[in-house]
Amino acid sequence: MTESMVNQADAMKDCLQGLRVIDLTRNLPGPFATRLLADLGADIIKIEPLNGDPARAFGDLFTALNHGKTTLKVDFRDSQGIETIKAQIKDSDVMLDSFRPEVLEGMGLDAKTLHAINPKLVMVSITGYGMANSDGITHDWAHKAGHDINFMAMSGVLDQLKTADGEQAMPNVQFADLAGGSDTAVIALLAAVFAAQRTGKGRHVAVSMTHSLYQHLVMPKATGKLVASFSGKNPEPQQDFLGGLLPCYRLYRTSDDRHMAVGSLELKFWQGLCEILKLAEIKDVHWQRGIMPNTKSSQEAAQMVADTFANQPLSHWQQVFASTDVCVTPVLSLEEARAHPLFAHQDEYGATLGWQ
Repeated sequence: MTESMVNQADAMKDCLQGLRVIDLTRNLPGPFATRLLADLGADIIKIEPLNGDPARAFGDLFTALNHGKTTLKVDFRDSQGIETIKAQIKDSDVMLDSFRPEVLEGMGLDAKTLHAINPKLVMVSITGYGMANSDGITHDWAHKAGHDINFMAMSGVLDQLKTADGEQAMPNVQFADLAGGSDTAVIALLAAVFAAQRTGKGRHVAVSMTHSLYQHLVMPKATGKLVASFSGKNPEPQQDFLGGLLPCYRLYRTSDDRHMAVGSLELKFWQGLCEILKLAEIKDVHWQRGIMPNTKSSQEAAQMVADTFANQPLSHWQQVFASTDVCVTPVLSLEEARAHPLFAHQDEYGATLGWQ
């Protein structure tokens, strides 16, 4: 990273300076969302119940999510505690919560009450399954409890995470919490704040982690139809267009049971890969040459690439592809990624967005 890039990253830290956010959320989705806002300069007032955020039990996780925030503790079941929250809201721009529907109303913190105190307040509720249908009637799932694995399961995303053998994978990254919850909430929040600054009117936005994650399936929805058009049936996730069906876009095992990630999706990258692997005879066996992945030649090409990668350990292929530009990278462990020069300027508990 050059000095100008470092300065640019530092400059991002004041983008939301002056934005005052009341954070009533706990655990992961809400605190990560407000961590993103804090990284951009927002002033975060985290209000916890008297027994604290449950994430405190995880130590480093709580630090990573909440450092730099002002923390208050109040009794959410006591009228004085609710009045303390209202007093903080009076001069704030945003309030985030992650309660089930109607909990805010039960505490006297519903939109009607809070907008009477602060008309410009933007309220964002991060929910598991949403709050109400388009006709305003709360649906049956709105009150159900759940966590990341449940939201991933109901959205269809979890089923997309299959091994090459078709076995169900158990993810260690909380896609529903972070992509469906945190990131979506931040986008909705900033859009609503922008509107409130222009109109003087706040609003209450409900973010459903399950519904948001379902919308992230844009590629499988489209590519599934594409594969079905030439194979005659909808593909299993591990046999979708970008799920392992293409020789130019899949994982290949090395001799030491590690993997190389081949993303040579375009013809020029695939041909460059074939040259490096000394497999010139398959350089035109590519979907952009009209060779569909269900054909014999495509399957044979994939096997030839697999056999080549299987002849050497990961370290060998890392060295081979270190100075190439054909979209081939090693699959790094978390420890290896942390030590990689790519992340040399990344603060462990610093900026959580990918600006460089």
